Amino acid sequence: MKIPGQMRRWDDQHPPEKRRLRKGMYILPSLFTAANIGAGYYALTQTVLGSPTEPWHFDYAALAIGVAVVADGLDGRIARMTNTTSAFGREFDSLADVITFGVAPAVLAWLWGFHQLPRSAFPGVHDRTLQLGLLATFIFLVAGASRLARFNIQVNPQPSNPGRPGRKYFVGLPIPAGAGVIASTVHLFRGEPILYLPLAPLWIVLLLMVGFLMVSTWRFYSFKDLNLRSRHPFQILILICAFFGLLFAFHHYMLFIIAFTYMLSGVFTRVSYGLRRKPQEPAPQAYNEAPESR
Repeated sequence: MKIPGQMRRWDDQHPPEKRRLRKGMYILPSLFTAANIGAGYYALTQTVLGSPTEPWHFDYAALAIGVAVVADGLDGRIARMTNTTSAFGREFDSLADVITFGVAPAVLAWLWGFHQLPRSAFPGVHDRTLQLGLLATFIFLVAGASRLARFNIQVNPQPSNPGRPGRKYFVGLPIPAGAGVIASTVHLFRGEPILYLPLAPLWIVLLLMVGFLMVSTWRFYSFKDLNLRSRHPFQILILICAFFGLLFAFHHYMLFIIAFTYMLSGVFTRVSYGLRRKPQEPAPQAYNEAPESR
């Protein structure tokens, strides 16, 4: 028989982390994360079904990745607005991003950009192009996963170039934006795969460029400081309506322009900072230093 004073409460035997896990997860943001995974799985199934005779499967896969980008942006914002952020939600979101914005666009980039290439009069060049394409898509996938891992372990990442780092900027191109570049390119061509061998190197360069930007320390605007609940000029509403009108009418071109503009924004910021940075002045020469020999 234990003495009541020596009995420990259940709360003392279980740390707070375990008690929070027993309470379950927040349903509302997790539903958007589950929708993110569903869109990624649908994109994979449509990519496998795609072919030169049925290119609309590739287009549907690209659109599914675009829908996942929207769902991924909403789950985090809703979690912050409803104060339902948790460690489980962060890990769940990261696993979903690896599937939807890593595996799905990598498979889409391979099957759309390289697998459909016809064998040319130079089979050696064709085979080498396929090998390089497979390597480029793999690098894209590894870079995206590395980008997510670095984001998870950093509390307040600081970009290498100055400004106002932290919440206002992402360090490196976010993986949803990288997947958006791949998906918007496929959507621009209505899912018609690359069937002309000289275009394949351009696709390889784009994949490697996106992979490099994801693991870089260049800053990209996060849009987290936008406050839609505050007052804004009336003209802003007109501009937003015009933007969505253009997006609805010319979505093939608008999505491509948005994705590439955001990707190139980090490059422009980095280059402009390098041009504005003043060269370091040489250290002054000591007064009693001996003159150089002539």
